[in-house]
Amino acid sequence: MPRTHLSSRPAPAWKAGLLVLATALSLAACGGGGGNSNLGLIAAAGSGSGSGTTTPPPATGSSTPPATPGTNAGRSGPKVLLVQIDGMTYAALRQAQAAGALTSLRAAPAWTGGIAGTPSAQPTSTGPAFATLLTGTWARHGVAFDSADQRIDTARTPTLLAQLRQRTQPLALQSGVVTSSTVAASLSADPAVAAAIDRRVDCNGDDGCVTTRTRQLIEAGIDLTVAEYGAPARAATDGLGSAGYRASVTATAAAVQQLLDAIARRQANDPKEDWLVLLTADHGLDAFGSATGSQSLDDKTSFIASNKALPSLPAVNDAPPADIATLLQTAAATDLAPTVLQHLAMLPALEQRGYDGIALQAGTAVRQLRAVAGADKASLVLGWTLAGNTQVPVKVYRDGTLIATLPAASTRYTDNIQAAADGLYAYRYTVVAGDSATGVQAQIAYVKPALLATTLVQGLAAYYPLNALPTIDAIGASTMAPWASDAAAGSLVSDDPFVAPYKGKALRVDSTIKNTSGMSGYRLLQGTDVATDNSVTAYTLGFWLRTDASCSQGVSNGGTVIGNKNYTTGANAGLAIGLFGGCEIRFNVGAGGSRADSNGYKLSAGQWAYVAVVIDKANLRMTGYVLDPALGTQTGSATLTSTLVAQLGGLKNGIGLNEDGTGLYYQRETSSPRGAMDFDDFAIWRRALTADEIASMFKAAQPLSTLPR
Repeated sequence: MPRTHLSSRPAPAWKAGLLVLATALSLAACGGGGGNSNLGLIAAAGSGSGSGTTTPPPATGSSTPPATPGTNAGRSGPKVLLVQIDGMTYAALRQAQAAGALTSLRAAPAWTGGIAGTPSAQPTSTGPAFATLLTGTWARHGVAFDSADQRIDTARTPTLLAQLRQRTQPLALQSGVVTSSTVAASLSADPAVAAAIDRRVDCNGDDGCVTTRTRQLIEAGIDLTVAEYGAPARAATDGLGSAGYRASVTATAAAVQQLLDAIARRQANDPKEDWLVLLTADHGLDAFGSATGSQSLDDKTSFIASNKALPSLPAVNDAPPADIATLLQTAAATDLAPTVLQHLAMLPALEQRGYDGIALQAGTAVRQLRAVAGADKASLVLGWTLAGNTQVPVKVYRDGTLIATLPAASTRYTDNIQAAADGLYAYRYTVVAGDSATGVQAQIAYVKPALLATTLVQGLAAYYPLNALPTIDAIGASTMAPWASDAAAGSLVSDDPFVAPYKGKALRVDSTIKNTSGMSGYRLLQGTDVATDNSVTAYTLGFWLRTDASCSQGVSNGGTVIGNKNYTTGANAGLAIGLFGGCEIRFNVGAGGSRADSNGYKLSAGQWAYVAVVIDKANLRMTGYVLDPALGTQTGSATLTSTLVAQLGGLKNGIGLNEDGTGLYYQRETSSPRGAMDFDDFAIWRRALTADEIASMFKAAQPLSTLPR
């Protein structure tokens, strides 16, 4: 038998009748099906809501006597009516209110469906929406479709109904759920969910039944009643402008008003009863009245209406938002569950809340909490917005443990993850500000931070950090400057390839800036050229490189990334690295007739990549490396000859950056467009770096200047 709040004294007749009513409500199925012999124990009172179906007839045999007029069943105190209307749009609700319906409710636009492109995203359809209504969470509740086999993952996301079960003293709280749609009925019938429901009624598509049974739960004094209407969704298939849809909205509004009237009578009988009424829709509809399940503005736009002024319910009476960014600044469907629990004094402590929304009674609103993986693949970057009272400290919890206390009004935090190994990791973050808390589920494909190989300081022949002008060799063995003093082609950009805390600046070499003779680019002059020094049996050139957003210089004869030769042809003597069509990098050496090439390396346009070439004079091999953030590590090699090795010094006029060894490449090759290339951490070694050493520079994303020398 359902629990009651009656004393042990003999119950008067009207209370005994209510016990029969409560028992019947917990068993009844409305509107057809199930073969339940108790179906008729509750008389079908009141009018329907325009669903077009009839209310089930009264049962033959015994009936439940009504409560004595002027008395209230149940107990005093806070109570909640939570109503979801399938197919009611915010615009339709506002039109109904303008016509005089439900004017006691404050209505505001809200959003549903989670955030596209994040783990919170879920279809904007009834099944996931009803699961969100019951759990205050997005997709992690586990309901992904509108089918009867879907179940809420109550182990990860307990329902607000289960939360009510935690209260046993001084009196237990009771709940009732009345559903109209098949999917909502299925979810509430799930044994893991139903175990926490005291009264459950399946009205099987009959909205008249929903009104009748919900009103009876209100009159029985149930503490939380959840009701679902479905007639507007069925009528919307004829279009949102159809007479049938308008009539259904009007009828449903009238049905909800019956529930409000029943609450008003209770409050008149007992001023100690404090009712919170929340009205919402499961999702929006497109212009044709369809629920597409997409993340479009129309499908994501819902509403929240309440009989109380809620401090953190923004945009009351506002027009529907015109774009998703504005919509996401409003309240969310995930706010409903914590708002209900706050009113019933059952909301957990701030740091223990597992909801993706906030209680709308809060004076501070923490909204739009997101977590994205950092560029270093070893951190999660949290961002959120604050509204209301923002002059309160902000606390960040990871899996229930406080990890940061931030100054008032903070809206960003980077959590540096420390895991034992590479892998996929998931975390639950909660951000608390004042009396508000919200959470987000985050996931990261973690890559354990690589250490910059300390051996990289060995054999350095030249090193340019390129984070300041003029450019200075940290070794003091070379110079780097524009090819022409009257064509200062270099400037600093603020976004270098390194991760925090190593962020700084990088050098932009723009070949569109030229002097009257057409000279542009930069030139590096070594005191002793590793290419021609016979004591150097192998050497390496390495640097960070970024093209423009489209690799615009990689057309026609291509652009010269670096070169100490006349690059009109790769057969000319010297070394060059070129940029060609399709954002391709090519490594080339020539001897004035013969040549060797290693081609086919790809760059991601506009992204920092690490480029290196190893020249092994002794073993007659050239090895190229391109390490790209999206394309990974690419390496290849070409066989050299002693003739090629003898001509590695090219014009012996220095190494051009975004130019060749003449400083006039773009002057000669007019079909190769000029443009900007960004360089950072340019280094030359008097030895062959290993693949692991080169990989460490890319993975660590840390400048060589941080290594002790």
